[in-house]
Amino acid sequence: MSGVAPASDRERTGDAVPAGDAERAGDVARVDDPVPASDGERASDGEGTDDGEGTGDVVPVSGRAARRRRGGTVAVLGAVVLAAGAATAGAVGFGGGGFGGGFGGGGGTGAPAAANLPPATAQVTRMTMLDTDEVPGDLGYRAETALAGRIAGVVTKMPLPGDVIARGRRIYRVDDTPVVLMYGDVAAYRTLAPGVTGADVRQLERNLKTLGYGGFTVDKTYTWSTSVAVRRWQKDLGLPRTGQVELGRVVFAPGRIRIDAVSAGVNRSTGGGQEVLRYTGTGRQVTARLEVSKQRLARKGVRVRLHMPDGRKVAGRVERVRTVVLRPTGSGGQAETSIETIIGLRDAKAAAGIEVAVVSVVFTAAEREDVLTVPVAALVALAEGGYGVEVVEGSATRYVKVKTGLFANGRVEITGDGLREGTTVGMPR
Repeated sequence: MSGVAPASDRERTGDAVPAGDAERAGDVARVDDPVPASDGERASDGEGTDDGEGTGDVVPVSGRAARRRRGGTVAVLGAVVLAAGAATAGAVGFGGGGFGGGFGGGGGTGAPAAANLPPATAQVTRMTMLDTDEVPGDLGYRAETALAGRIAGVVTKMPLPGDVIARGRRIYRVDDTPVVLMYGDVAAYRTLAPGVTGADVRQLERNLKTLGYGGFTVDKTYTWSTSVAVRRWQKDLGLPRTGQVELGRVVFAPGRIRIDAVSAGVNRSTGGGQEVLRYTGTGRQVTARLEVSKQRLARKGVRVRLHMPDGRKVAGRVERVRTVVLRPTGSGGQAETSIETIIGLRDAKAAAGIEVAVVSVVFTAAEREDVLTVPVAALVALAEGGYGVEVVEGSATRYVKVKTGLFANGRVEITGDGLREGTTVGMPR
């Protein structure tokens, strides 16, 4: 793992016992093992070591040069070799604090405690961790729909892009008669007349009743009573009172529509099914694309935070996710695959007055509340496996094995014995 240093990777002082004699295959030298005289550290004649540093009668071993982990801890071994037939003695300390001074009246002294401390420290903090990513998104309107002209004649009036049209209102006019908007999920696909049954009949009757033309039972059957109501509606619109609704006279949409673009202008002939205009719903949405590697962030129903151009933060929710392939525009280019997300605004009024804009979308893949965290660089790889942190306590340190959780923004969630908010830990590098 980047930024994680092995616990055994420490600076070795000139007085450290060579690894080949004191720590073979991960074994810590036992305190009753004398240091071989052949290593240049002869106690009998006081000769210096290979690096020219005389040791006199006492050869201190650096606490950091002879560490071993047992059960998540690191042992610090110190040994002295007494000359002229004196007994061999040793001392073992836990916590990595080193030695505070020399032994008895010997001429040698241990390394200063400060030399054994990590080069930098950090604090254990308690916080809420978030695995987030921020990408740009396009704020706009709902999906665009093309409207085909079914009423034969000449276009005499067209709306303007941006116009919003509600139930019962004119969308455009042909031969000076209106094509009207009504609400419903089933597209108009046939002429509605007495005797016809179906879901489209039910939604027509619902609209007529809402607009004030009642006198019938709302059901799936177009009855004589329905035709009477249709005649009254036709009279008010200036249409021939036929009692039936021809194909193309009514456009069904889920709700109010917004004119996005006009395809046919005034004085143009229509009626053959050619496109007249394009419209969208009035609801707002944000379209954002993510790299395929970040697909964990894009799940249907996930809540996101939107940063609007005016600085406001708006809640949103992922409504649709799909994989898209973007073809290269020029020769020699490569196609790019991305994850496209459609995000609905929780409060549509938050986008009032903004037609289109680029916004920031903050996705949250995971959240951990009220957890202990340290910088990722504070983790130390333990010889027995797993990770730990080096707890600094004054001039001494000790290793604590930890269990890691969420990694995010350069920090990692941890749990371990005795760790609490404010604990000081070492930063190996």
